[in-house]
Amino acid sequence: MRETDFVSGFARGLKVIEAFGETRQRLSIAEAARLTGLDRATVRRSLLTLAELGYADYDGKFFALTPKILRLGHAYLSATPLPVLIQPHLDQLSEKAGQSASASVLDGTEIVYIARASQRRVMSINLMPGSRLPAYCASMGRVLLASLPDNEARSILARTDLRANTPNTKTDPVELVAEFRRVRELGYAIIDQELEVGLCSIAVPVENDRGQTVAAINIGAPAAHVQASEMAQRYLPMLRETQKTLRPMLR
Repeated sequence: MRETDFVSGFARGLKVIEAFGETRQRLSIAEAARLTGLDRATVRRSLLTLAELGYADYDGKFFALTPKILRLGHAYLSATPLPVLIQPHLDQLSEKAGQSASASVLDGTEIVYIARASQRRVMSINLMPGSRLPAYCASMGRVLLASLPDNEARSILARTDLRANTPNTKTDPVELVAEFRRVRELGYAIIDQELEVGLCSIAVPVENDRGQTVAAINIGAPAAHVQASEMAQRYLPMLRETQKTLRPMLR
C-alpha cells in the first residue's frame, strides 16, 4: 500500500472506537485521549462525528456507543460462513460434554469468539461472540499461535502484554514458544487455570479441506469438577469428532 492510500483520520477514528470496552462503557474526551494516545482535539472530533452519525450518545460530558455500532461487527459475522457453520456443531458438542464449548479466530494478540454454546458460566466474565481474550494464555489462543511459524508467534508475543493472570500463567516468551511447539505436535492445547483460577480448558484447531487452520474450538470446565490432567481423556475424542466433521465443510 502506498503512503498516500492510508487514511489517517479514519484510522484514528477506529482507534477511538476501540477505546470503549466492557469496563469502559462511558468515556470523556480526556479519558479517550489518554487511552488512545491521541491529542484531545482529534479525539473530540472523532467522538462528535460518531455521535452525529448515531454510533455514539453524548450527554455533554461522556460518550457511550449505541447499538448501531453493532453494524460494524455484524458485517464480519454476515460475510464469513464460519459462525453459521460451526454453531450447530458447538451446540451438539456442548450438549454431549455437559460443558460450554466455543469457537474463536486469531486477531492480532487476541482471540475473538465467533460462536459459543454455554452450559454454565465458568468464567467471571460473560463470554459471547465478539468477546476477546489474550491469545497466549487461552487454550484456543495456544492452538492458533501453534499453527503459525515460530517467528510469527514470537512477533505476536513481542506485542503482547504478558501478564500473570494467576500463579499458573506462563509469561516467559521462550517457554511459550516451546509450549506452542508441543501443542503443534500433540494437536491440542490444555490450559490449567492460566487464564482464570478455577478454569481448565482444552482446544483443537479447526482446519479447512486444504489443511489450513481457520479457527479453534474448545471445551471449558470448572477445575473443581474436571482436573486438567483429565481433560484430554474426557473431552479430546469429542473435540476430534467435531474437528473431523467440520473439515470437509470448510472450503
